[in-house]
Amino acid sequence: MSRVSKQGNSFPAVDIVTTDPLNRSMSAWHSFTLGFAVVSPVVGLYAIIGVQTTVTGGGWFAALAICLVMQLLVATVYAELSSQFPIAGGAYKWARLLGGTITGQYAGVIYICSTIAMLTTTAYTGGIWLAAFWGVSNGGGSQMVLWGAIFLLLCTLLNLVHVNVFQFLIKLGVYAEIAGSVGIALLLFLFFRQHSFLELFQPMGAGTAPSETAAFLAALAIAGWAFIGFDACSTTAEETRQPKRMVPRAIFLSLLVVGTVVLFNSAALILAFDHNTLRNASSTADPVTSLIASSIGDWFEKPFLAIVMMAFLACGASVVKYTSRIVYSMAREGNMPAILCQVTVSRIPRNAILFTVLLAGFGLLLGVNDNAVATVIAFGTGGLYAMFAMTTGIGLFARLTGRWNPQRGRLKLGVWGLVINVLAFIWSLFELINITWPRSYVISADAPWWQLWATPLVLGSILGVTTLYLLIKKIARIN
Repeated sequence: MSRVSKQGNSFPAVDIVTTDPLNRSMSAWHSFTLGFAVVSPVVGLYAIIGVQTTVTGGGWFAALAICLVMQLLVATVYAELSSQFPIAGGAYKWARLLGGTITGQYAGVIYICSTIAMLTTTAYTGGIWLAAFWGVSNGGGSQMVLWGAIFLLLCTLLNLVHVNVFQFLIKLGVYAEIAGSVGIALLLFLFFRQHSFLELFQPMGAGTAPSETAAFLAALAIAGWAFIGFDACSTTAEETRQPKRMVPRAIFLSLLVVGTVVLFNSAALILAFDHNTLRNASSTADPVTSLIASSIGDWFEKPFLAIVMMAFLACGASVVKYTSRIVYSMAREGNMPAILCQVTVSRIPRNAILFTVLLAGFGLLLGVNDNAVATVIAFGTGGLYAMFAMTTGIGLFARLTGRWNPQRGRLKLGVWGLVINVLAFIWSLFELINITWPRSYVISADAPWWQLWATPLVLGSILGVTTLYLLIKKIARIN
């Protein structure tokens, strides 16, 4: 067991207890592919394109671009923190270092619950694509839960094999996704475009949203799902070589490349298909395959499904790694059972991986109920934006009070760092409220009240249980 003390001139020392070091085997490129796979342009875009068109009636491309620009501000704050504190657990560790132990515990619980929800969502939707690839039709909730469990098992195995195998398969998935998605977008642009480029910026409000303003706000909220996960690069910093230099690069590169691919693909789909086609696609479990096959030809359906399935597997396996490192980081500091910070001979935190997958598996059982699935998806997005708001907020507070001096980090932005931090915090807080705002026209007109308020209810419950736990722990310590 080793004990490392992190100390600066403007904040107190914090001891980080480690049982065994993780394997520092990731290059900047490996860190980038991990971040790319978690954000995944295919997973992000194909999950939102139907509902975006249904709610807004079209014209949501501008909202997608705005969301990307604002998320780049958040990523800049994460890059600043990573350049100074490249520690496993990322935002959880920063909250603990700059905000104190209790703040770190709240951050860790929110972070883990949000990424578990993200993994559950990826497993459920990935199982749908896995079933489609093998020619199995959608048989309802129970069957999709089974395929989701198979998908989750594959993601687990990818995390337990040798790190070189994991990195190779993730890179393969990323290459297939970039080549396939960009290639398909080019084909649609060059040979199947039906509309002028003005179609991308038409007025909103022709969908289920009651007004153009409501449609725009809803479009921003829905677009938020497409640009989460870049922080995965920071949670695996202890496994990255030269992390103070490489992790910030990976954060920027993953979000920029994903954002470019998402914008390019969304533009291609919007210009190649009419609104009714995109709107009707949202009523199917697989909203895009039929659109692509109808344009390019049925022969392309199987290769396309293979590309998307590989993208989902790369995403799912990366989310398992991403989340398990947060679990590992919390466990080695005594905030979770110590068994979860043990590593294998090959320095893989196997117990943290199995714990992560087990929780996601329990969440997957909610898939037998469509309303419950929608709740998990909503919380997965809202919870991560709560972490963005908490991280940028704590960073801003620590910066203004002198507890954090960003100029000691590798990435030095000077006064622009403060300006970006302020804007990133305002955006993250706005988007968190925007995502959690109850909208029946986004879910369904007859949605139950608890589904409309799903994210604040779940987030409030998590905070309440965590507070109760901390109070009981404090009382026990006094006695």
